[in-house]
Amino acid sequence: MNTIITIGRQYGSAGREIGSLVAKECNIPYYDKELLTRAAKESGFCEEMLELHDERPTSSFLYNLVMDTYSFGYNASSFGEMPISHKIFLAQFDTIKKIASEGPCVIVGRCADYALADYQNVLNVFIYGDEESKVKRIMSHNEGITAKEAKDMMVKKDKQRQSYYNYYSSKKWGRADSYDLCINSSKLGVEGTKKLIIQAIEDFENCR
Repeated sequence: MNTIITIGRQYGSAGREIGSLVAKECNIPYYDKELLTRAAKESGFCEEMLELHDERPTSSFLYNLVMDTYSFGYNASSFGEMPISHKIFLAQFDTIKKIASEGPCVIVGRCADYALADYQNVLNVFIYGDEESKVKRIMSHNEGITAKEAKDMMVKKDKQRQSYYNYYSSKKWGRADSYDLCINSSKLGVEGTKKLIIQAIEDFENCR
């Protein structure tokens, strides 16, 4: 196997769990929060700082600054003058590229599909779900919260992910044409979604 799988996901869709199961089934590394830990070690930022800015939107000014940096390159002096959010964004992107250069893996979120746009061996997946099932899942993972509170959490988290993705990539978060495969985990369940992704990986590799 030589495929890197990136997984975008709606909050409550079980995207993290499914990604972990896919990695385990394929016997390849899995990166979610693990990506932050590695980025912290390699960049010198504390992990708490990376978590604070993790998949959170920023200003349109910063977006333009980041795009300019990636278009024209950056050096040590310009890096020192960048806002902290910009530095963290670059640290994560650099880490994603390093991880991908090491071999097949599963990477969850953090614009990994955009960071690896030039790689030919990447399969980009988006996992979504029905509102009712997502709310139930969020409630099961957050003891004592109401359905309304779970829905509010879901809406807030998805808005953050959407804003982050739309700022930093040239695509639209959650839209079918931004990915290679979109799956409703509410219809197939965790195990069924995992199996579908595994089959897609096999078909993808046979077509290359």
